[in-house]
Amino acid sequence: MTVHLYPLANGLSTDHPVPGLPFVDDSHIPLDEGPEAIEAVGRNKGEGMWGRFDPHRPSGGWRAFTTDPLDNSLGWSVRYHPEHGRTVLLMKDNDTSSLHSTWDGKQLLFRAGGYWFDGTTWYRPGQVWDPVQQDYEKRRARAAVTVSAADMLDRRADPARASVLEVSDIVAEAPARVMENWADHLALWAARRTQLDGALPLEECVVDVATPELNGAQLIGVPEMAELGGITASTLRAYISRGNSEVPQPQAQVGGRDQWARAVADDWVEARQRSYEGVRAAMSASDRHQLSPGAAEVRDHFADDFHGTLWGRPDIRKRWVLRARNEDSVREIADALAWNVADSLDRILPTQLLGPTIENAVLHDFADAIDLDSQVQPRPKKQPRQKDWLHLWVSRPVASMLDWFIRHHPESAHHFIGEITREAHTRWEIPAEDTLYTLRQAVGLDGKLSKEDATSFFALLTPPEKND
Repeated sequence: MTVHLYPLANGLSTDHPVPGLPFVDDSHIPLDEGPEAIEAVGRNKGEGMWGRFDPHRPSGGWRAFTTDPLDNSLGWSVRYHPEHGRTVLLMKDNDTSSLHSTWDGKQLLFRAGGYWFDGTTWYRPGQVWDPVQQDYEKRRARAAVTVSAADMLDRRADPARASVLEVSDIVAEAPARVMENWADHLALWAARRTQLDGALPLEECVVDVATPELNGAQLIGVPEMAELGGITASTLRAYISRGNSEVPQPQAQVGGRDQWARAVADDWVEARQRSYEGVRAAMSASDRHQLSPGAAEVRDHFADDFHGTLWGRPDIRKRWVLRARNEDSVREIADALAWNVADSLDRILPTQLLGPTIENAVLHDFADAIDLDSQVQPRPKKQPRQKDWLHLWVSRPVASMLDWFIRHHPESAHHFIGEITREAHTRWEIPAEDTLYTLRQAVGLDGKLSKEDATSFFALLTPPEKND
């Protein structure tokens, strides 16, 4: 889930000022002394203060944040890249760690409600999750152009009409102040940079992004956005008021109203369709109770089964007579229905499918254990495997599922554990007692099977002793 972060001001030392935001004096933060010094400003310096830095190894840069020592409700976030310079932002102190985590990737800076820049290319806000990469898909902004500080400087701008604010001028809980004469403030910032040695050229200082996606004709408001998402405008407004981060940040405000790029809205719709809720809705749309196909099959089976029990059996149907309605009678009927469910478990989760699945999962865990074991302590060729050589394991989800299988279908579990034992011996020469010991330990740690039942069950799996 993405997190919406809103900077409050630019640090005067930033190379990449956010349009519209004021510039704040950051000279009390040791920005030129490196990330360790920035971290040290707030780390362990008092209640409510914190600081941290981390290297960004892919780029050779770093990122750091610290609570502001003058106002602990505010904090500074810094991202440094050896080629692209640094971003210095004043944030709510609670937001600095979130931005710090976000900067762990390729994102150098953000503009226009989440559009981000990696130093070369602009991308739309990450919304559509890629389960293979375990990250949001990187979708390029169409025909995007980087707008530099040199591009933004206006000859009519007058630095004398601008000023650099102090930290005390910023209120953490107040909305970010938008400077109407921001061109004057940008000119003042640019003039201050001429006094710095080695400052990044203004042509390389990124201020904004220009793309057809952000053209006024491509912006839509809440009604259009809600219609695309298949919800009402009031529902979307409720999501926004609750701070639901699944709704993307607006790209602009026109007349005080939020506006989104149509491309961002389309990505949002796709993300909704791919979400858990979207998948559930797609798979249950045709059912009268909005149940998934499998759940609907279970419902229909037991509806017919219960009807047959309650109405088709004369000994049960007579219980509907008023004088026969009592707690004991209802309990007997409830027990009969519950027995029907318990006796139909194989219809809900077929053992002929569950058994091979658990078998393969256990053997997969064994293979991982053996691979790791061979890396740690290689076994000489042709030397038989012994218990001391090998440390088998079963992952917690697999162990819990195996426990469920044993408790609900002990006869089928008995068969498939026998298959696991045979296959482990065939593949890796693992003695049956080692396999059974590992499985019993796993079930004991992550299952609900009682010790007595476990002892009885696994005793029936132990190979019989061979008689000479």
